[in-house]
Amino acid sequence: MNWSKNNTIKITTGVLFVLVIFSAGFFLGFNKQLSSEKLSAFLGKDTMPENQADFAPFWKVWNTIDQKFPGADKVDSEKRIYGAIEGLVASLEDPYSQFFEPDQAKSFEEEIAGNFIGIGVEIGMKNSALTVIAPLVDTPADKAGVRAGDIILKIDDKSTAGLTMDEAIKLIRGEKGSTVTINLLHKGEKTAVDIKIVRDTINIPTLDYKLRDDGIFVVSLYNFSANSATLFKNAMKKFTASKSNNLILDLRGNPGGYLAAAVDMASWFLPGGKTVAIEDYSSEKEKKTYRSAGYNPFGDKLHMVVLIDEGSASASEILAGALRDHKRAILVGDQSYGKGSVQEVVKVTPTTLFKVTVAKWLTPLGTSISLKGLTPDYVVKFTKDDIAKAKDVQMDKAVELLKNWPGIK
Repeated sequence: MNWSKNNTIKITTGVLFVLVIFSAGFFLGFNKQLSSEKLSAFLGKDTMPENQADFAPFWKVWNTIDQKFPGADKVDSEKRIYGAIEGLVASLEDPYSQFFEPDQAKSFEEEIAGNFIGIGVEIGMKNSALTVIAPLVDTPADKAGVRAGDIILKIDDKSTAGLTMDEAIKLIRGEKGSTVTINLLHKGEKTAVDIKIVRDTINIPTLDYKLRDDGIFVVSLYNFSANSATLFKNAMKKFTASKSNNLILDLRGNPGGYLAAAVDMASWFLPGGKTVAIEDYSSEKEKKTYRSAGYNPFGDKLHMVVLIDEGSASASEILAGALRDHKRAILVGDQSYGKGSVQEVVKVTPTTLFKVTVAKWLTPLGTSISLKGLTPDYVVKFTKDDIAKAKDVQMDKAVELLKNWPGIK
């Protein structure tokens, strides 16, 4: 993972691919027994906020534990500090802000890089319910029938009602080859179903592309990982070589990833300087605009349809929204997820990370992505019969539009 000079990176993914195995043990780099004086020294004056809070209650609890809790000397000081930080982050009541202990931080970096161990699904909190953002293609969750928009009700007979994201994650993750039973409610259904899933190594695919027999070029983008921009560049070279003017960009089930990748991909279709996304801090801080690098080799001859659905979140919504706002593409499919907040990943120590929400995304025309998501120009929903027959009616609609191009209004 590439870090900036101030030890931060910017990501747009909704919630990390959390269903992973974490190794035991962690080390922060200071003594096992840590007095309040040593902790103050560790924090340092430079880290103290300008408007200092009253830490007296914190130290009173810390010292009371030392003095009265049986076996306090056996509780690692690191664990106490991590617990305090996690409590601080939880007070934000933001499902996208999270502190990663060393083992979690390592797994997070592996996930965003493109491989991890788990069941292959991204989850988030929506309307206070543990919800599937998207199953990753060809993963155990995908093969077991987990769908975008599914509500997870139980994990191995444990109700998810009232569970935090971290608690749910701990219940779902486990060793490779072990089985977890997920009780979930498919969207539009009234009866929940149990699905048994065997955890496995997940190699996250980034994209596929193909030239159909009818001359339509299809790029299926599954995530905005660290190497996705390079792979997308290669796909665009193949598209150019195909001599086709008809392109389908399939962002269904794509939960997001690196902001820089989304901006780079938009640059293939937008003139230089055009707005791709706006970062709104909702404060006195000035909005930040991300602009196209202006590769744009296709010009006005390109006809493009972008496919989205409930599993299209964050960076997917940024890219799709930019292409539509600039009248470069028609959107087809279903309402997108609506994850329009911005997270920065801060390296707290050499082995720990803090993912914190810093702003919300706006499309080039100033439309907020948060909560509502994007409504396609052509809404196409799957019926039970379509699903049973594995009929891709959304792709069919995209092909129909490209064969009878209506233009972009």
